[in-house]
Parts: sequence; C-alpha cells; structure tokens
Amino acid sequence: PAAQCKGCGPGYKSPLDAMKGPREEIVYLPCIYRNTGIQKPDYLATVDVLLIHIHLQWPSVIHRLPMPNLNDELHHSGWNACSSCFGDSSKKRNRLILPSLISSRIYVVDTGTDPHAPRIHKIVEPTDVFWKTGLANPHTTHCLGSGQIMISSMGDPSGNGKGGFILLDGETFEVVGNWELPGEAAPFGYDFWYQPQHNVMMSTEWGTPKFLADGFNPEHVKEGRYGSMVHVWDWTTHKRLQSLDLGEEGAIPLEIRFLHDPASSEGYVGCALGGNVFRFYRTTKGDWAAEKVIQVPNKKVEGWALPEMPGLITDILISLDDRFLYFSNWLHGDIRQYDITDRRHPRLTGQVFLGGSIPSDGPVKVLEDPENQTQPPPRVIKGKRIPGSPQMLQLSLDGKRLYVTTSLYSGWDKQFYPEMIKDGSVMMQIDVDTTSGGLKVNENFLVDFGKEPHGPALAHELRYPGGDCTSDIWL
Repeated sequence: PAAQCKGCGPGYKSPLDAMKGPREEIVYLPCIYRNTGIQKPDYLATVDVLLIHIHLQWPSVIHRLPMPNLNDELHHSGWNACSSCFGDSSKKRNRLILPSLISSRIYVVDTGTDPHAPRIHKIVEPTDVFWKTGLANPHTTHCLGSGQIMISSMGDPSGNGKGGFILLDGETFEVVGNWELPGEAAPFGYDFWYQPQHNVMMSTEWGTPKFLADGFNPEHVKEGRYGSMVHVWDWTTHKRLQSLDLGEEGAIPLEIRFLHDPASSEGYVGCALGGNVFRFYRTTKGDWAAEKVIQVPNKKVEGWALPEMPGLITDILISLDDRFLYFSNWLHGDIRQYDITDRRHPRLTGQVFLGGSIPSDGPVKVLEDPENQTQPPPRVIKGKRIPGSPQMLQLSLDGKRLYVTTSLYSGWDKQFYPEMIKDGSVMMQIDVDTTSGGLKVNENFLVDFGKEPHGPALAHELRYPGGDCTSDIWL
C-alpha cells in the first residue's frame, strides 16, 4: 500500500487502511540468553510465518543476528519511522531500534537492505545514554512525526527508578538529549503512547531496575519499589501535568494503549499485579482520569510461592478497528479477548489457556477461584508441552491471527518458570473470530526456541517489517 501510494511516507494513512494491508510474512523477535547460563549474546531472530502457514514447515527461524555483546537483555523494539510520518515521502521504515533493558545499549538494525537478513547499522553505547540524558534501562521506542525517535527509560545509571525519555536523531541515531524538562522525570518508567490531537502523552511505571532485575520480591512492593501511576504529559511543552495514582488495584501498570483512532481521547492500561485493566479518558473539564473496567481476580492456591496467585496481566493490545482488546495473564496462563465497543463495559468474548502456573497435572492446586474456572490441562502443540506462559502478543493487521511468545524478562522467567530456561520459549498462533469474538489455538503452528543452535533461548516482543498494532501511531 505505501509503495503504491505516490508521495506517501511509511505505514498507512489510517488504522482502518492498515487493516487492509498485506498479510504478515516475516516477524522479527529478540531472543535472550541472559540469565539462562548460556554465555552467548542475545540475537534478533527473523521468523518466516508464511512458510509455517502454507507448508507447515518447521523450524522456521530463517536468520539470526547476534549482538556483539553479552548480557544486554534485548526486550522491546520500535521503528525509525512509522505511520506518524505517513505524510513525509522522504521517510522510510528501514531501521529497527533495539534498546537493551539491562546494559542500556541501543542497537540500530538495518532491516531495509535485506528484510530477511537484518544487519547492525549502529550501536549507541550506554555511556552516551548515561552522560547525555542521566537515564538508563531503555524500554519502549516510538518514532515521532518530527522524525526523531523517543525511548522511555526505567532508571538512572545507578539502577534507581527514573521515568524519563531519550531522544535519538532519526537520521544519525545520535543521542540528542532528554524529551522531558529538567527535574520533570517520573519516579518510575516503562511504556508510553502519545495522541497529538489531544496534545497528550501518557506513560506508565514498572519498578526500580536494581530491585526487579534478579526477580520479583513482594516485600519490594510494600517498600515502594514498584509503581502504580500513569503520568500525563503535555505533548507540546513536555511538562508533566498529572500523575494518576491507580492505587493497589492498579499496582505495576505496564503496557498502555490509546485507541488507534487519532481523534479518540481514551485508552486502556494493563496493571500487572492488581490483575486489572483501567480505562483512562479525558474528562469534560479537560483533565484526565482513570477507572477500573476489567478485573481478573486472584486465585487462592496451595503449592505455590504465595497463598494467592494474581493473573499478572503483562501484555495488552487493541485491534486496529478499536473493537477488541487482548491481554495475557502470565501467571494464570490464559489470553483473553474482550469486545470494547462499549468502552466502559468490556465484554469477555474469548479465552484460551497456553501453559501457565495452574495446569491440572502440576504441583499447584486452586482452592478457590471467584471465576469458578477449572484448572486447564497442560497445553501440547506439535508434541511439545508448552513451558512458561503466554506473554507478548501481536495481532495480524486484519485482526484474524494473534501471535504470542512466552518470555516476560529473563530474571522473572527463571523465578516463575524455570522449565522455560531449560526448554526454551515458544511462539504460538491463535485464530481469532472477528465476527462474534472467540479464540482458538492453531495446532499446526509452533516455533520452538528450545531447539536453537546455541541452546534454548527466551523469545520476546514480535514486530512486522511493515508496522503493527503496537508500533504505529496515527496523527
């Protein structure tokens, strides 16, 4: 579509145009060796999903790009240009930005020369990030309409919490400096999304990097080492206007998504520890507020680390037509689909279990579940029992195929799902009923990262070369 459009930049004119885009053929995903005991660098895997769909061919990792360092902890990725630059024909989506969560190194990967075999274009060293911004632990990348690239940070160079934003030049990829004003950084950082028509940017909070790096300790929550706020920023002046405290129910707000329609003034944020989804919205007064709209209740259990097990909502995404919301419960082990046509009253339309901590033949027994769900049988696909639990999600542009990987972050994978360190993570695919809602596992689709050349790897966030539901923002 972009190629056939004279004078157009990358991506699509609107989210609904994007839904008519071509079917996904390849996906990029970072694979992590940190915390696995394998002394090899993380790498960017290219997976041919079309081969699997057409020929059921397997394995399907067609290329691996190793980073030149050990223990980076590649995590999320973003683009040098996306639909926010659609009006600028000089821009091309040809560089994937890969920030390292732990080393704070930022890799710029050339996906334009050969999309099937990406290569490293530039490396931004941690000292550049530290000295020019006072920030560290880069997380989410979004390209801006201005041509610059913005990356949220989780910490400062000493491992304390600090939610600021690193700006990179869109051509040279040099660190330009901070997006936020001096002294305006939030106490914690994680994800962000912007909506220029309402002159607003929203950001979320995970926790203190040096405390969460080696695993999750519930005591750290009580000590205030984890966040519970959504921050509201003025998109033009870069001032922090509001901090919405979601309280205990909104503890650890991670992924935040505005509706894709650039005129909309609302969206959703998944709060991991509380197991809740909050809707945030602009009030009639013109400021911003949030309300809880979905609750996944804790299950009372025995045979687990704690007497109550939260769902742990880790990833969340919205279909391009703003009709369905999806999220993963990384501890319970299910993915849910909600119809959000009525924005304040989401309706559960699909659910599927893909592993998790409560399989019927496992050591954990559910004693009490407010939702009265039976413990699911273990999930087996193509003869492999799925280790770990559904985590990162990516939806096809037309909304009909949902892809999922199982790794959250190496330090937490090791703590909650040691079998995933041993057997590797996987990528699965779910068929979506977009008419009336519903989810069904594709039994013929599996990418097994337990069989990688250097040993089992932890695969994380999924990206399509042409942009997707979580990479692109429309202006």
